[in-house]
Amino acid sequence: MSHKNKHKYYGNKMNQGNTNPQEVEEPKQEAPVEEVTPEEVTPEEVSPEEEKTEADVKDACQDAEKKIEELQQQVEKEKKEYLFLMAEFDNFRKRTLKEKSEIIKNAGENVLKGLLPIMDDFERGIKAAENSPEADSVKEGVKLIYNKLQKYLNQNGVKEMDPNDDTFDTEKHEAISVVPVPDESKKGKILDTVEKGYTINDKVLRHAKVVVGQ
Repeated sequence: MSHKNKHKYYGNKMNQGNTNPQEVEEPKQEAPVEEVTPEEVTPEEVSPEEEKTEADVKDACQDAEKKIEELQQQVEKEKKEYLFLMAEFDNFRKRTLKEKSEIIKNAGENVLKGLLPIMDDFERGIKAAENSPEADSVKEGVKLIYNKLQKYLNQNGVKEMDPNDDTFDTEKHEAISVVPVPDESKKGKILDTVEKGYTINDKVLRHAKVVVGQ
């Protein structure tokens, strides 16, 4: 084989062995990164309309706070007035109940007081009957009625004042006559009881009419 043919033979062999050559990708060149410089930030200018709006909002907030404070003061004031009225009403209720009780009590006292002259008449009748022996049956009947009436009065709190108390007391006695006495120990003392005194529940129902020494 000649040198020329040999070279051709080997050249064909080499070409046959590289029938599917792999393509080699060339590295892509990245685009240069542009350097970004920060722009200067300038404060935004506020327009007069925006300034007016902010001022209105501020004024509205102040007005609202002022209104809330006024309402709180009003609530406190009304609360105090309410408590005062409640106390006044409670006092009025107690006073009304007391007055009602006093009216009922006084009405009962007046009824019982109206019976006292009847007691006086019974006592006079009993004394008069004691001097008449022929009226024993009448005397017993009068005493029976007298005792029943006296018991009824006692059950309702009416009691006779102590007849043995000879010390004059303007709270319990009414002096209808004053008699001069030579004995110093009798001055200011009760000498005689013309009309008995009565109490009801430790309160004077009728003053005793007495004669006092002077």
